[in-house]
Amino acid sequence: MTSGADRRVAPPDRAEVLFGEALPGIERYAELLAGAGVERGLIGPREVPRLWERHLMNCAVVEELIPPNSDVIDIGSGAGLPGVVLGLLRPDLSVTLLEPLLRRTVFLRECVDLLSLENVVVHRGRAEEVKKQLRADIVTARAVAPLSRLAGWALPLLRKGGSLLALKGEQAELELEESRRELSAQRPCVADVIRVGGGKVEPATTVVRVTVTSESGDVTPPRSRRAPGGRKKRGRKR
Repeated sequence: MTSGADRRVAPPDRAEVLFGEALPGIERYAELLAGAGVERGLIGPREVPRLWERHLMNCAVVEELIPPNSDVIDIGSGAGLPGVVLGLLRPDLSVTLLEPLLRRTVFLRECVDLLSLENVVVHRGRAEEVKKQLRADIVTARAVAPLSRLAGWALPLLRKGGSLLALKGEQAELELEESRRELSAQRPCVADVIRVGGGKVEPATTVVRVTVTSESGDVTPPRSRRAPGGRKKRGRKR
């Protein structure tokens, strides 16, 4: 990924308040999305003028729902939204970007390297293929699939008490109500719709949160450990 493929996309004034000390990394990521991300077809060119408001800031406020030091799996990570944003914003998180398509995983790995994201790894594969290998406290997903299908992929990856955070649009409540029976049939859980980022983004980000209330039938692998020399976990200043 060459610097010639990058484009400067100026952040809005309120981005500094939202991202704080993480802003330089987020700005660099915005350049990668606007340049190589567009050239490789990971993001549409019409999205570039609204990268900050519609994408980066919209994803960032989801961190309000994630407990400290959580293991996070971002399903269908694509161009890295919201997984890369969360990794930049929250160094205390251990984030796995789960993506099946090669061209996307290549881009994601380049982003991780260029942004020096020691708390983020890229895993090529589908969620249904890794349910015996990976476990998380939080699973995130944005524009991946209808809720009932998404839950079928996400819920087996969660530890007891863990949550799927699905970024959704205006029809979130209706989609949840239509899916409740299927969700409970897949794994005992509770679900609600939350709007986060009020006063930070406009409109607020809509999230369907599905929290599992029982252990999975599969053997749960131990919590992930950072490799020697990895970034020390620490909370973000607020």
